[in-house]
Amino acid sequence: MLEYLRIRNLALIEDMELEFSPGMNVLTGETGAGKSFILKALGFLLGDKLSADMVRAGAERAQVEALFSTKDADMVLRREIVAETGRSRLYINDELRSQDSLRDLRNRLVAHTSQHAQQKLLQSSFQAKLLESGLNCPELLHQRDDLLARLQANAVQRSALLERQAGLGERRELLEMQQQEIDKVSPEEGEEEKLEEIRALARSMEHQQENYEQALILLQGDEQEGVIDQLGQLEKLLQRMCREDDSLQADADAVAALRQQLAHLGGRLRRPPALPGLDEMPDMDHLEERLFALAQLKRKLHRTLPEILSLREEISENLSFLDVCALDITRLDKEAAALAAELAAVTARIIPARREAAAVIATKLENELRQLGFSDQVRVLPDFAVQEIWPGVTDERGRILWAPNPGQPPQPLDKIASGGELSRFLLALASVQQDDEGATFIFDEVDAGVGGMTLNKLAEKLYALAETRQMLLITHWPQLAARARRHFQIVKMVRDGETFTLCSPLNKEDRHAELARMAGGGEQGEALARSLEK
Repeated sequence: MLEYLRIRNLALIEDMELEFSPGMNVLTGETGAGKSFILKALGFLLGDKLSADMVRAGAERAQVEALFSTKDADMVLRREIVAETGRSRLYINDELRSQDSLRDLRNRLVAHTSQHAQQKLLQSSFQAKLLESGLNCPELLHQRDDLLARLQANAVQRSALLERQAGLGERRELLEMQQQEIDKVSPEEGEEEKLEEIRALARSMEHQQENYEQALILLQGDEQEGVIDQLGQLEKLLQRMCREDDSLQADADAVAALRQQLAHLGGRLRRPPALPGLDEMPDMDHLEERLFALAQLKRKLHRTLPEILSLREEISENLSFLDVCALDITRLDKEAAALAAELAAVTARIIPARREAAAVIATKLENELRQLGFSDQVRVLPDFAVQEIWPGVTDERGRILWAPNPGQPPQPLDKIASGGELSRFLLALASVQQDDEGATFIFDEVDAGVGGMTLNKLAEKLYALAETRQMLLITHWPQLAARARRHFQIVKMVRDGETFTLCSPLNKEDRHAELARMAGGGEQGEALARSLEK
């Protein structure tokens, strides 16, 4: 039950609070006073979209808050929309929640029946859903929908396989040729960089060896005497000269020491040190051939070596796919056939169950319509058309035909139903549908197009329904408003150059005045108001 509703800064509403009672609550007012704003606010709170221009001019945000009393616990809903961005936030019991939280919650809290619902009633999809709403085994509908979803997913997967198979099949020769070229060279990850590094080290080693050999030739000589032999001759000469000149002995000793030092150097130059990362000289011819093969492969495939390695994996995957694709398609076909057979079995159970449920709903609607002023011979007839929901699998789609008067052939609602007849049909439907028992009925001008004795029957039906369910009713008829347990008046007023929509509960005197206004005013209005209050 909706106990409390507060609306702030929405359209012409600045700050409005409404406390509702059990049973029938009526909202009345002149056309254009803003009654629809209250329903818009409640709809926004329960998930409807609202544009940012609905925020009252000058306000940062609009906010709607309501207290619902359910059989489990009280629940406070609050939703607000920011004028600048148009974004909204939802709070349930002061906890920020996603908008998806309202999908299941909405039907538990309110049941809408409005002029917009008349258009919904005329939709074939709504009628089809209505006729199967009383199914004794609703799980069959879930099974059907699940099987259809699986079949559609199967078809999408099969289509994707066929499309890929066709595309790759045209390129198979090219893929195989590219694979042969790659396998012929058989590149490895990082191989080119490693070979280029080895080549650079090898060239450094060659240059180093040339320097060592040149130094060794200078020391030991080649075709001519080297520095060591010449120093040996100089040492001998100085030794002979020391026999006559003692002062040359130190020089002779220095030359001897130098000759011995250079002899040791020559020994080291015969064993040049290895470069870091290269223990021995590689086969340069083989190395250059390998680098040339890799370069040729890159030119042929117009790719870098890392791209070629990725291409090799891609080609292998694509060729493997082509090899097993036929098996996958066969598997999907078998799976689809099994799902289709299962779907056919489920629909075979749904069809008679749906017809039975539809007949029960039709009978209930006929009974309710008779109480709303229709002929005792009014007929509501479910009509079913066969449709193929999957190749080889058929189901039935229902629609509502009716004959409101004797002698009329059954026809669709949109062909012969007037606005008043649709309003009463909606009320009959609200009475028989299996909504949540705690949900509040909201009737927005359900009396549109209704008058005379039929209006009295409509009023009696609404009153009887309000005995067991809370109801919010917007009406222009005093005959309906007089039966309300709580009566709210909606008025529009201008204050300091600004327009406001106000709502206030009416006491006995104010209610009498409002009923008289609704009845046309004057003595006739006063008389009707007094008669309705008896």
